[in-house]
Amino acid sequence: MRELSRAMMVVATVLLASAAGAQGAKPLTKCPPDAVVSGTVCMDKFEASVWRVLNPATTNKGLVKKIQQGKATVADLAKGGATQLGTTAVVAPYAPCADSGQNCTDDIYAVSVVGVTPSAQMTWFQAQAACENARKRLPSNAEWQAAVAGTPDPGGDNGMSECNTTSTSYTLPEDPVFTGSRSSCKSARGAFDMVGNLWEWVADWVPRSKTPCGTWSPGVSPTSDDQCLVGAATTGEPGALVRGGDFSRGASAGPLAVFGIFEPSSARGSIGFRCAR
Repeated sequence: MRELSRAMMVVATVLLASAAGAQGAKPLTKCPPDAVVSGTVCMDKFEASVWRVLNPATTNKGLVKKIQQGKATVADLAKGGATQLGTTAVVAPYAPCADSGQNCTDDIYAVSVVGVTPSAQMTWFQAQAACENARKRLPSNAEWQAAVAGTPDPGGDNGMSECNTTSTSYTLPEDPVFTGSRSSCKSARGAFDMVGNLWEWVADWVPRSKTPCGTWSPGVSPTSDDQCLVGAATTGEPGALVRGGDFSRGASAGPLAVFGIFEPSSARGSIGFRCAR
């Protein structure tokens, strides 16, 4: 009888856990200083800047801890001798962290901080590794979409407060503006630059899309946000989704802008990322 009672308690516990899971995780009420609350996710407030930290397990152990807690500042990074990567037109700026994400552990760190040029020219694998080292991850497509809500769909760019969408020179670091510098380019949750500035890798992969691109329904996106999820390539790599548009997309950038045409191994001066917890 005692064994039967124990078995019934175990079953009841499992059922209760399943019911709780079915109801979903509880919304967050607070995130680290570098992030904003978006449902059950802490989304980085700013596009990522990628930093190489020397001696992360010894002399810079404290700096790494601050990065992982979302408390590191530019002053902290400078004091620790960290070097920002991916802000100039240097080929393979993250080596020895490889395009495949190998040799990246405890080497490059993604930091969400205001007032710096966001890093670009990293592959999806490098972006994921930089998030992982900071005890974060790339957000899913759905998480990114939830966090971007409320960011203005650009009809222009006044060069001061609106989303950075009308640069055409493709020269780093001039085209991506400093993180958080466009005060009106802000989501309802408080995340900056999710439209324009740099395309942002998200976690999801799809069959790599072909061009020409498709369009959204006018009732969904009257300003013609980019939608490149048409067809599927039958050879080569899959596509890793990028969101939001970049500094050159004009009205084609926006909260619904999405490309599935880039391989995860692509590294471009127009693609960056942000992390989530």
